[in-house]
Amino acid sequence: MTPPRIVVTGSVAFDYLMTFPGKFLDVVVPDRMHRLSVSFLVDSMRRVRGGVAPNIAYGLALFGLKPVIMATAGVDALDYARWLADEGVDTSELHISDDLFTASFFVSTDEVQNQIATFYTGAMARAVQLSFRAFGPGTVSLAVIAPNAPEAMMKYAEECRTLHIPFVFDPSQQVARLTGPEILAGLEGAAILVANEYEFGVIEKKTGLSEAQVLERVPVLIVTRGEDGATIAVRGAHDAPGGSLTHRIPPAKVHGTAIDPTGVGDAFRAGLLAARQRGLSWEVAGRVGSVAAVFALETVGAQPKRYTMADFLDRYRENYGSEGIHGTADRLRAGG
Repeated sequence: MTPPRIVVTGSVAFDYLMTFPGKFLDVVVPDRMHRLSVSFLVDSMRRVRGGVAPNIAYGLALFGLKPVIMATAGVDALDYARWLADEGVDTSELHISDDLFTASFFVSTDEVQNQIATFYTGAMARAVQLSFRAFGPGTVSLAVIAPNAPEAMMKYAEECRTLHIPFVFDPSQQVARLTGPEILAGLEGAAILVANEYEFGVIEKKTGLSEAQVLERVPVLIVTRGEDGATIAVRGAHDAPGGSLTHRIPPAKVHGTAIDPTGVGDAFRAGLLAARQRGLSWEVAGRVGSVAAVFALETVGAQPKRYTMADFLDRYRENYGSEGIHGTADRLRAGG
């Protein structure tokens, strides 16, 4: 019998990555923001594989897990699906629409890693047609509800609650589209909420909840904070009965120059979830996520080249030392 596995939902997309040789803020006039009209002449453009569901699933596969993607894509994604399968991702629930293009993400990055992006929905609009009821009882150990068509995200959260499937609620880029009540509905019953610092600020604004109040609803709150690393707040941890314990995760160091921030958050999530699946502590899992993130930051596109576990553990030691590394190494190598 196949052991329960992680099911990752979210967008499947092609990313169009452009670079602007300056700073966006240099051409923003604060007192004219109500009539913003500006264009940027970019130096380069690349089309690469992307989408949060494949990014996270591929990252999990790098650690030897066999995640399942439940998502929708267009007919132009057939080669993409084959590549994912070759890389260890189960694509049996990746549904291809033969009359639509795959979603597309257009992003410009300036010289200090700020980004301006737009997203075309394409086949992702049909994600609501998919269902966790396609999986047998006990076959899903964890669901990841990542940015997707909003109605699909709400449906998946409700199904996970009904089917008693632990789930991560990761609204990320969709915080701009989701309403306060929708965000609150997504939080209900979630095992983990994850967002970057800016996105969490939007969540606070739209829901009216503080960080402490969010933790009253969700057992674990993970906030990535760019150059400041990440925080993982755990409610009712054994060191903080009745309260919460916050782990502060320092960022891992980049080798050379940061090339492309696209997908860095997805790589962090994959590393952290893979470590937790292997029974590692929240603090160690956060560090694993941070190391996975810099491999993505050093790559053009959202999916870094496959690295060996030996290379990964060398980077872990370089950033966080050898304390506890033996257990970490053994568990990360398990199954992969």
